[in-house]
Amino acid sequence: MRSRLAFAPFAVLLALATVAPAGLKAQTIPDLKVETYSLPNGLSVILHEDHTTPTVSVNIWYKVGSKNEKVGRTGFAHLFEHLMFQGSEHHDGEYFGPLEKLGAQINGSTSNDRTNYYQALPSNALELALYMESDRMGFLLPALTQEKLDNQRDVVKNERRQRIDNVPYGQTQERILEALYPPNHPYHHSVIGSMADLSAASLEDVSAFFRTYYSPNNASLAIAGDFDPAEARKLVAKYFGPLPKGPEVAKMAPDVPKLDAPKHLTMTDAVQLARTQLVWPTVPNGHEDEAALDTLAAVLGQLDNQNRLFLALQYEKPLAASAMAYHGAQAISGTFNVSITPQKGQTIDDLIAIADREIERLKADGPTADEVQKAKTSVESGSIFGLQSVARKSDFLNTYNVVYGDPLAYKKELERAYAVTPDDVRRVANKYLVANRIRMDVTPGKPTPRPEEPAVDRSAQAPLVSPPVAQIKDDVDRSKLPTPGPNPDFTPAPVVRRKLSNGLEVLISERHNLPIVGMNLVVKGGATTVAPGKEGLASLATSLMTEGTTSRDAIQLAKDLADLGASVNAGGGLESSSLSMSTLTRQLPKALEIYTDVLLHPTFPDKELERLRLQRLAVLLRQADSPPAIAGIVFPKLVYGEDHPYGRVATGTPKSVKSITRDDVVAYHKNLFIPNNSALIVVGDTTPDAIIPVLEAALKDWQPGSPVTAKLPDAPPAKPVTVYLIDKPGAAQSILSVGQVGVARNTPDYFPLVIMNAILGGQFSSRINLNLREAKGYTYGARSSFDFRLTPGPFEAGGSVKTEVTAPALVELVKEVADIAGPRPVTDAELAFAKDRSIKGFPAQFETISGVGSTLAALVLYDLPADYFTTYRDKVEAVTRADIDRVAAKYLDPSKLTILVVGDRSKIEGPIKELPFAKVVNVLDVEGNPAPATKPDVVQ
Repeated sequence: MRSRLAFAPFAVLLALATVAPAGLKAQTIPDLKVETYSLPNGLSVILHEDHTTPTVSVNIWYKVGSKNEKVGRTGFAHLFEHLMFQGSEHHDGEYFGPLEKLGAQINGSTSNDRTNYYQALPSNALELALYMESDRMGFLLPALTQEKLDNQRDVVKNERRQRIDNVPYGQTQERILEALYPPNHPYHHSVIGSMADLSAASLEDVSAFFRTYYSPNNASLAIAGDFDPAEARKLVAKYFGPLPKGPEVAKMAPDVPKLDAPKHLTMTDAVQLARTQLVWPTVPNGHEDEAALDTLAAVLGQLDNQNRLFLALQYEKPLAASAMAYHGAQAISGTFNVSITPQKGQTIDDLIAIADREIERLKADGPTADEVQKAKTSVESGSIFGLQSVARKSDFLNTYNVVYGDPLAYKKELERAYAVTPDDVRRVANKYLVANRIRMDVTPGKPTPRPEEPAVDRSAQAPLVSPPVAQIKDDVDRSKLPTPGPNPDFTPAPVVRRKLSNGLEVLISERHNLPIVGMNLVVKGGATTVAPGKEGLASLATSLMTEGTTSRDAIQLAKDLADLGASVNAGGGLESSSLSMSTLTRQLPKALEIYTDVLLHPTFPDKELERLRLQRLAVLLRQADSPPAIAGIVFPKLVYGEDHPYGRVATGTPKSVKSITRDDVVAYHKNLFIPNNSALIVVGDTTPDAIIPVLEAALKDWQPGSPVTAKLPDAPPAKPVTVYLIDKPGAAQSILSVGQVGVARNTPDYFPLVIMNAILGGQFSSRINLNLREAKGYTYGARSSFDFRLTPGPFEAGGSVKTEVTAPALVELVKEVADIAGPRPVTDAELAFAKDRSIKGFPAQFETISGVGSTLAALVLYDLPADYFTTYRDKVEAVTRADIDRVAAKYLDPSKLTILVVGDRSKIEGPIKELPFAKVVNVLDVEGNPAPATKPDVVQ
């Protein structure tokens, strides 16, 4: 995020060096200015200043991941990712509480090799963040109870159900790991671990694990953003200095598995399309072949519309719904992966044969110099675009510090990437992509049951033992949380508005901290302007804009963009369409020429329409496999009806997508993409005086017209509480969606509604989430939202819950909606928390070019006043409890909720029918139509 001087020049903090191997184009290497040191207890510290906005990021990596777990005790590192948010000795409550109300973005993540915790928050709260991080590092165990362990164990199990057991192809990764790595290998098991191991984990087990790994000498702390380094050093010493060293954790040596023969794995799943994955073992981080393998993956299956798999399997013939390649190196081993999803009617064997031919071509001839150069340009632009936020930079620096022992090691890694030659790529293709590989096929059929996990017998296992840790001699008064200093001043950079001679409004926001420029053309009109029966036209038509112009076909267009490291993307949303571009500043003239070519001269080739149509049909097939996707499609239809544009499927149906013609596409573009129906948002390293003449010249031939506007009918009147059920046999969880028609964006009640919803279900510390996740352990996460649109959009609350608690979870969800509208109104403390979070988190919206662009797009689409940003804080502060009570009672009607449940009917229908509000249970198919041979089941 950023700092006190809005969008202050950043040149003193980031320089750009260039590296150019002989005969090749120069590539840029960012030069981040950092200070590094270590405390006597071994804690590594990295400091990086960035005064762009008044935000600071505190990021800590522990050098422990799933690879450090023992057989029978898997999932502990990920379990601790959750337990670390449950409070410590001096703050024995939710970790989110003190920080979230400051507008902090807080989270954690776990991998095979490390566990990461981070928060990005206003810069005046740096001391509070360091206090909180240090307290859970040094004082977690005194506050760790059996109740907390049991609760977070349930949350982790729900996460596993949501991310693995209840998604298409969800079991494949675990099967691949088991086949690739022998049982004693640290990567043999998945990060999330075994349900049986989690169930058997004792309080002493997890305490011993913590004492072994969560100590300052096994951690790296990165602070990036708006702070004073001298003050930061004092605070780090104050809060982390007293913490004693823990046991020394030996670094694991590389351990790359060797396959003695090919392995072919198969399984069936409730999917519409088959999928295959090919996996080869490769190298760990830092290996001399890593960069060449990354380049091989880019050439084979990553470069947009340029990679070999795309050309062979999707462009020349539409054989695959998707095809990609990627390489991932980790601490002790790595893998090269190819993933192919055949189109309906195509066979896995045939597509693997084509992929193998492309691999053999690379092994025989290597890639072209042009392909390798494109891969390097992609790395270059990605490295610069990835440094826009302080949160990303703190994590970036910590990555290299933990993996290589130096936060600036990225420079050498980029040098390696830029030095790769075609011969290097050919060599590693021959060395690693050999006959001995894992092949994992998933075909449509009955879901393969998860292997039974026998209960863990702890009597046969030695208890986990950790070396004793020294007592903490701490003179710090930890009895009170540090109070944040005065709120830093923040005023968003001024938005300069200009108008071109053709009537196009241009909004310009300068940002000179990085040499990048972004443009986004915001067009008023999207899927709501599409005639019934043509659903999917908005997104297909805009996608086709980047598939060929009068001077470039799809391949040439992709090639020209790849040469620049630029991107041009088009999208058709519900109420707006867009055409965006991102580029390095030095490539702006060339990138803008391509951008205007796409805008003014698209040809919408029939060939590309057919290709994108097939891809869309495959997407629609796969949506029917996913319970969350089904709920996302059907719920609006139930709330608004099929005749309302909000109730139709914006991405289309198989029938509507098949009906779309080139004439439909041409008309969509002609009717909406006109200057007097659009606004161009320019954010980045330019000025109004510099960019306006360039735009005037580039767009001089773009003429005004008569735009088509959507005529949206009123939403249908609300019905009494109605329950719908979609059967997904064998589903590991139930998806709950509860809601009704909400409110339009232009409502004068916008700010009270935003604050009310934050309290109800719009923040981690919301009533819904703390109830269903933290108190009950029913879910990995639950939420609510108002989707503010030009006319009243939907209000929706819900989440994924354990199958066996579907009915009680539904009761709690409905109760929370009802309570805030009457029986349990918001408290002063809840109101203050939500308002603080909204006000103090406001600068984060201006952190990245895309963030600024999205924020400014709202000004255009909803005709917000020019002083919207400067009066934002005042409008939030003006919200009162009376306002919250009024809007909750006015806009939430618990007696007229639409309720949709997607889950295993055989297990959940009976308990649902016993609920007092489930007088009628309507069973639907996955498209939201009455299920065959069923009628509403009336409960007497």
